Amino acid sequence: MAKKIGPQFIVHPKFLLKESDATTKPLSSGDKEKDRATIQRLAAAIGAQQQMLYAGHKHKLLIVLQGMDTSGKDGTVNDVFAAVNPQGIRISNFKAPTAIELSHDYLWRVHAQVPVAGEIAVFNRSHYEDVLITRVHDWIDEKECKRRYRQINDFERMLWETGTVVLKFFLHISKGEQKARLQSRIDDPNKHWKFDPQDLAERKYWDAYQQRYQEVLRATSTLHAPWYVVPADSKTHRNLMVANVVLETLQKLKLKFPDPKPELKDLKFD
Repeated sequence: MAKKIGPQFIVHPKFLLKESDATTKPLSSGDKEKDRATIQRLAAAIGAQQQMLYAGHKHKLLIVLQGMDTSGKDGTVNDVFAAVNPQGIRISNFKAPTAIELSHDYLWRVHAQVPVAGEIAVFNRSHYEDVLITRVHDWIDEKECKRRYRQINDFERMLWETGTVVLKFFLHISKGEQKARLQSRIDDPNKHWKFDPQDLAERKYWDAYQQRYQEVLRATSTLHAPWYVVPADSKTHRNLMVANVVLETLQKLKLKFPDPKPELKDLKFD
């Protein structure tokens, strides 16, 4: 069974990001190898739940992963969903919009990637980029940003009302941990492919991003689409928390395989 995550990790209207400790590890056993084994068991349980989700073809699960550069969005996908059948999960990455995407409203490309019945969809970055980087760099003003908050809340409520469960995770790392992870990408030739000079440019806006994230989390954490703040300086703890929330959510759906078909009971093959 999944562990229940305390309410202190769910964003409320007066949430202050500076009071969230990225280094804390409340779900950790203190033994990294033991925690990794637990993550594998949780991943296997998520895989079993996903089989029933896919077979039942009724529920839909959307998972949103947001966080500063190097916060571990890819690593979370790799470890938490390691045992999920690829047929039942879809990963979408939202990078800078194309010319065609820019000719539509900003949610157009996002709506096209939401999960179908029986599917888990994971957004590695998401529609929240349109109220984060756009505000940090003053590409939209406060009035437009608030309008987008309202539109995003309406969009997610519509998904929820039409059968999509929405989980949103802010992978919270410290500035010092980001520095260490960026440096490791430079120091290790096998990680050079991960390094993007733009990450250094965006790091200069750290404080602005922290402020905008706080505003976004406050404005868009709802009962039907809550934000979880995941202490993510520890990669294993990050995965533990996300896996527990995902598994608990799936278990609450009380998934099961479809009823047996009576006409197949006595069917025999020659």
